Amino acid sequence: MDFVAITSCPAGLAHTPMAAKALEKAAAELGLTAKVEQQGAMGLKNEITVAEAQAAQFLLIGSDQKIEKMDRFEGIPKLRVNINSCIQKPKAVIDKASKVVAARSSK
Repeated sequence: MDFVAITSCPAGLAHTPMAAKALEKAAAELGLTAKVEQQGAMGLKNEITVAEAQAAQFLLIGSDQKIEKMDRFEGIPKLRVNINSCIQKPKAVIDKASKVVAARSSK
């Protein structure tokens, strides 16, 4: 798996699924494999397992909210962005995350 992502907005009813779908579509168009979890008022949807988290190159968080169960992502590079960025420019967000992770890995 190339990356995992979590989207979350205050209510979790509109922006959360919109951002998740945008990231999933962008990942597919970029030829990447990704799993996107949604956290909101309805709980966790499409929950990322510990095994999936550990297999990913990085975690992309599209949220300004507190994220549940962050212990799953111990030792994985993380990048947090505004959820609106995930909706408006998902490919750019994924590209930025990939570059940040690559830069951190080369140090």
